[in-house]
Amino acid sequence: MLFRFVLAATLVALCHAAVPASAARVSEVETRIGGVAVTLWSPLPLEYIAKDVAPMPVVVFSHGMYMCPTQSRFLMAALATRGYLVIAPRHADSNCQYSFFPELSRLGFKPSPLWTEDDFRDRADDIRRIVATLPADPRFRTRADFNRVGLAGHSLGGYTVLGLGGAWPSWRLNTVGAILALSPYTLPFQREAGLRGLSAPVMYQIGSLDPVFSLPIGGSGFAFEHSPAPKYLVEIDGAAHMAWTDLGTTHREAIVDYAVAFFERYLRGRGGDVLDTRLPGVSTLLVAERAAP
Repeated sequence: MLFRFVLAATLVALCHAAVPASAARVSEVETRIGGVAVTLWSPLPLEYIAKDVAPMPVVVFSHGMYMCPTQSRFLMAALATRGYLVIAPRHADSNCQYSFFPELSRLGFKPSPLWTEDDFRDRADDIRRIVATLPADPRFRTRADFNRVGLAGHSLGGYTVLGLGGAWPSWRLNTVGAILALSPYTLPFQREAGLRGLSAPVMYQIGSLDPVFSLPIGGSGFAFEHSPAPKYLVEIDGAAHMAWTDLGTTHREAIVDYAVAFFERYLRGRGGDVLDTRLPGVSTLLVAERAAP
């Protein structure tokens, strides 16, 4: 009961968190794509974006367990202001009603070595359905660049996008150009090929005060080491697990700057020089842009 109360209180706080200033300068709408409920961010309302302008790269964001598509408005809005179309599905485990009694069967208490590609496959199916539907949807047909698709996810959402990137081979989404994993749950991928099967550049962002999630990523023999290059590891100093949500206030500038630079380099082929620079508020930066000989 205490767990449920704390969880619900956290979700309510997220619901009422102040909207970042950048979010007020972009369009945020709720809609459906391929039958999936989503929140959509774009630089302007889609109807005001001329059909003859260059189409926008797409970033699909997967929220954390029991969280909402809008959990990380500050980051979604920052991407939208830079010309990205950001789509965040509402997964089945979302608790956007902020119930004090969420379905405990979705908690994933199963030990990580027992997880298989069937665990939370519905999340992957949501994203696959969205990406498959976009080209036929008249709202996006000329406004979204279907050849430049990035994935981002926080916590269980990080698990989701890593699986789609090839960590679960049966989930692989071949159109993925870049994967941003924000304090992701990676332990289920520690066996078999796992993260060695990633087929897109990956950036891990972790927090120095989030050991349960960060140690299996940055430690020797774990997620970052197993992932093929190009790969990046950014450890935010003083960040706990919720730093990537609107409840967090720890070094947001670094979180945004690295995320934007990463997608700029691998979805747009632009500079992204900040990727090689340890910014203020970053305790560790690891970069491997080429495979070891």
